[in-house]
Amino acid sequence: MIGISMGDANGVGPEILLRAFKEGRLGGDFIVTGDSSALRKCDELLGLQTSLNIIKDSAGYRSGSINIYDSQILTVDEIKPGRIDKKVGKAALHCIKKAALLALQGEIKAMVTLPVNKEAIRLTEPDFGGHTGYIADLCKTDNYTMMLISDQLIVTHVSTHLSMRDALDQVKTDRISKVIRLTHEATSKLRPQARIAVAGINPHAGENGAFGREEIDEIGPAVMDAQKNGFEVFGPVPPDTVFYQALNGKYDAVVCMYHDQGHIPLKMLDFDGGVNVTLGLPFTRTSVDHGTAYDIAYQGISSLTSFCNAYDLALELSP
Repeated sequence: MIGISMGDANGVGPEILLRAFKEGRLGGDFIVTGDSSALRKCDELLGLQTSLNIIKDSAGYRSGSINIYDSQILTVDEIKPGRIDKKVGKAALHCIKKAALLALQGEIKAMVTLPVNKEAIRLTEPDFGGHTGYIADLCKTDNYTMMLISDQLIVTHVSTHLSMRDALDQVKTDRISKVIRLTHEATSKLRPQARIAVAGINPHAGENGAFGREEIDEIGPAVMDAQKNGFEVFGPVPPDTVFYQALNGKYDAVVCMYHDQGHIPLKMLDFDGGVNVTLGLPFTRTSVDHGTAYDIAYQGISSLTSFCNAYDLALELSP
């Protein structure tokens, strides 16, 4: 059983879910956490005539329908596609939490998250930094990382939703070592080999200390430690060449030092099809690698590729 959190009710999440289901692209069994009011409104606007089944537990599951744990937070009139809204943000956070708790309780094997709007959620939860950290907090773990996957490239991140000044403070040997290990474990399941490049953070990977010492003092020791543990790890590799080398088959994954270092090449290569995976959780969590796309919400034109890839990967990675 896969759990899908619906995401922001004013974004493309409800539409993507409904259309993927109607097109028969969601194999196996799944349940949804969110507001049925959003799915009903979107379904009516798109004329899909989807069967919805509100459940209170797995015993109420019905094949051939979208089975939903209904949050009952939003009314139909409160759903206004394309708008940032405080109550909608609160509802989005509720459906993430519900799905995560179902996973921790063992009712679902994996959760797939549709996009939320961080600004909307921060209207009630000012410290919200994103799905990844929020779910990790619910799981009471700090040993996690974000992995982005496409057919051409896999990247992981030492830090994600931080300012550049704060991200530099996260470039520490212990943290990098943890991300290398998580990357090795996941890549070994996804690729025939797990050759991991660790990117530098400074131009030309610091050029032997000429442009900074992070590669010498922090990144290099983490690479050497991983090599001693038998991992096929290389680096620090200059960040201006590491992705070219990965694309040409030299590496199977790249450990990146901050958010945009990994996101920019992945999204350039496969904006529609990339999948976000959280490593280090006690269950599988995958996500679309795009936002709420308010400008096209409820119009029936959003791409289903990233969501369907995320759903398929959740099935593949689940025990």
